[in-house]
Amino acid sequence: MNLFQASPSGVLPGLRPAVTLPGMSPPSTPLTPSLSLQGLQAWHAGLSQAFNKVDDGTFLGYLAAALSALTPIESMMISLERKGLPPQLLFEQGIVGAYRDEIINRYFSRGYLLDPFCLAVENGLAEGFYHLSEIAPDDFFSSEYYKTYYLKTGGAEDSYYIVDLDPQSKISLCMFQGLSGERFSREPLALLRAVEPLVRELLRRFGTAGGMQQRLRQAPGDSLPAFAPANLNQQIEAAFMSFGNPLLTVREREIAHLILRGHSVKSTAKVLEISPETVRMHRKNLYTKLTINSQAELFSLFIDWLTHSHHRAAP
Repeated sequence: MNLFQASPSGVLPGLRPAVTLPGMSPPSTPLTPSLSLQGLQAWHAGLSQAFNKVDDGTFLGYLAAALSALTPIESMMISLERKGLPPQLLFEQGIVGAYRDEIINRYFSRGYLLDPFCLAVENGLAEGFYHLSEIAPDDFFSSEYYKTYYLKTGGAEDSYYIVDLDPQSKISLCMFQGLSGERFSREPLALLRAVEPLVRELLRRFGTAGGMQQRLRQAPGDSLPAFAPANLNQQIEAAFMSFGNPLLTVREREIAHLILRGHSVKSTAKVLEISPETVRMHRKNLYTKLTINSQAELFSLFIDWLTHSHHRAAP
C-alpha cells in the first residue's frame, strides 16, 4: 500500500474507533444529554444572536458564545480548510497568550503537516462531529506531536465540527479542552454531538452566503498568508521523501513518517504490510543513521528540517 495515498474508504490508514482518555467516562451505555432550564435559555439566546449574524463577518464570535452557553469550552479555533492548502485561521478565542505562538504560528506554518485531523480532512473525512480519539492513530497520545502541540500548550484533547462548503473547501471548528486539567466528559460530548446538524448548517451558510468573505476582509492580519496551491499529500510525501536524504532509505523515511504521526510498531507494520520485527529493525537503523536515540529527538529534527526547508522555499 502506498503510504501517501488515501485508503479506499477515504480516511487515513491506521484510524481506529474512539478510545477513552484519562478523565473521560467510558461510553458503555447510550447517554441522553440534558440541559437545565437556565442552560437551555442561554443556548437559545446565543443561537438567536448567531442566526441574526450568520451573513456577517462577526458571526463566528456569536456561534462560539452560543456553544459556550451550551457547555463550557476552554478554547476554540475556526479555520478554512482548502484542498491542497494549509488551514487558514478565521477565528480563535480562549488561547492563553503563553501558548499562542506554539498553537497559532507554529501549527499553521508547519505543525499541521502531522496533525491527524488535517490529514483525515485531506483524505476525505466526511462532515460531522468528531473527537480526537476517533481520528488519531493508535499510539498518537504517546507521540511527540501530541506532547508538543497539546500537552505542552496546555491542552489535552479536542473535538471538531467539519462542514463541507464545496468539493475543495471545508470549515472546521475545533474545541480544545485541558487548560483547567478537565477533559470533556460524556455529557458535554453528547450535547455537542446532538447539536451538530444545526451547527453544521449555520457554518455552511456563513461559508457560502458572504459572511466568510466579510470576515476575511475585516481582519486579514488574523490569518497567515496561504502558500501556493499544491496537493497536501504531495507536500507531505515530498517532505518525508527528502527528510534524512541521502542517509535514510525510502523504507526508513516511511517508518519515520508513521512514527511521527503517532503509529505504534504494530500499526506501522500493518500499514506497510511488513512484520513488527522489520519495523523495529528499520527504526533502529534510522535512529543510528541520524545519531538520535528517541522519538523526541526525531520529532525535533524533523520540525527543524521542515522549518528550514520552508524558509528555503520562500520567495
